[in-house]
Amino acid sequence: MLMRLISLALSGILSATAAQADYTLNILHTNDFHARFEPISKYNSTCAPEDNEAGECFGGSARLATAIEQARADVPNPVLFDGGDQFQGTLFYNYYKGKLAAEMMNRLGYDAMTVGNHEFDDGPEVLRGFMDAVEFPVLMSNADISREPLLKDVIQKSTVIERGGEKIGLIGLTPQDTDELASPGPNIIFTDPADAVQHEVDRLTEQGVNKIIVLSHSGYGVDQRVAETTTGVDVIVGGHSNTYLANDDPDAAGPYPTMVGNTAIVQAYAYGKFLGRLDVVFNDAGEVTSATGSPLIMDAAVAEDSEVVSRIQEAAKPLDEIRNKVVAEASEALNGDRDACRAGECAMGNAVAEAMLARVADQGVEIALMNGGGVRASIDAGPVTMGEVLTVLPFQNTLSTFRIDGATLKEALENGVSQFGEGAGRFPQVAGLTFVFDPSAEVGSRITEVTVGGEPLDPERDYLAVSNDYLRNGGDGYSMLRDAADAYDFGPDVADVLAEYLAQNSPVSPMTDGRIRQAGQ
Repeated sequence: MLMRLISLALSGILSATAAQADYTLNILHTNDFHARFEPISKYNSTCAPEDNEAGECFGGSARLATAIEQARADVPNPVLFDGGDQFQGTLFYNYYKGKLAAEMMNRLGYDAMTVGNHEFDDGPEVLRGFMDAVEFPVLMSNADISREPLLKDVIQKSTVIERGGEKIGLIGLTPQDTDELASPGPNIIFTDPADAVQHEVDRLTEQGVNKIIVLSHSGYGVDQRVAETTTGVDVIVGGHSNTYLANDDPDAAGPYPTMVGNTAIVQAYAYGKFLGRLDVVFNDAGEVTSATGSPLIMDAAVAEDSEVVSRIQEAAKPLDEIRNKVVAEASEALNGDRDACRAGECAMGNAVAEAMLARVADQGVEIALMNGGGVRASIDAGPVTMGEVLTVLPFQNTLSTFRIDGATLKEALENGVSQFGEGAGRFPQVAGLTFVFDPSAEVGSRITEVTVGGEPLDPERDYLAVSNDYLRNGGDGYSMLRDAADAYDFGPDVADVLAEYLAQNSPVSPMTDGRIRQAGQ
């Protein structure tokens, strides 16, 4: 009898201990990789081999492979997630589309990813091929894909994985304006992110899942709104805004993680420059009791996995002849940094806009419009290769000319500055015109001054303009250009136009002249 009482007492102690046991999940994450399989320079463009050997480069799949393997070995319950936009950004994507991304993600052992807007750049067909090749779930909750036959049976809104005997619910998010940002086709309807997340949280909770992570390619601001307006989300692994979060760097956009209520939000900048590492402790009720970590920089201190290096070198061979061709010289670096080109005049944006205008000036074209988000990298001082040009302009957009009246042009510029401060890609880079904007003014009246050819904008006059086919067809919110008169969208690739311009103006010097000004500055 005494032994039975002792046994029952011990059983009760063990049960109580088990009921109170904490569970730690170790989240490794990337986002906005944009086909940067090779190491990158400090300007986020391809890094020269000699610079990589000198320890001046960052990222690349080979460094990520090493860092992920080491991180997994150090923790009990590792998971590896991606916040979207694996596609687009270098010659690797132009040549392989999603095939090399799928191969590398399988090799690195990703557990899940969300769909980024750039995953739709080449329509549902390329995304479907990628999904058929990957060995993990690809998620997107805020879209009705029931009318898109290529995707309706393969993209999940959410899923459940297991780690260390615990169920983890995963939900995917993509930008609600993906139909403006990419080419998803007419059959997909994108919906509000918070409503979609709450619906999936409720469904997962009914299944007994009490640890829920959102993989979000919606941007830092949207992620905070989702955290504020939903219940039951423990962690948001973000992307899209290329946000750098850190706890010990004054240049960071916020702390890592950023806590909104009980929800931990993380993001790891972009281009594989960092591997995010978040350790989350849950109590038995599935509540977060601790969330700590930091983005781990993928610099020269991280050794490159030799097998991955060899594979990337092999994959690069078909690209070498194209990208190694020197097209010009740059006397100084041309700044195409994301933060610069999406918030004001930037040297690389000027170069692209001037190149477009120069190409068609003999047709009477007076103005050029370029979306700042279409400028994807800077160019270093020294020899400029075609590979660098294609990294700056990777989207294979074509030159588009059209007729626009002054009132519509002002409306287009209003759209361009409408998301100032959010890092939106619609911010306009221009040539042939100047404008002043006031981000604090009412919507519709933020453009306070416009001149074309030194003369005030005439709202009733028609102007000939050049842009890229993406903008002319309504991309980045430029819907007012869709019905433009005399539109011709089938000009040369904008990258070829830029290469030709740089060659004609070599050696190229960075040029900013105040054509875009913020009121009061």
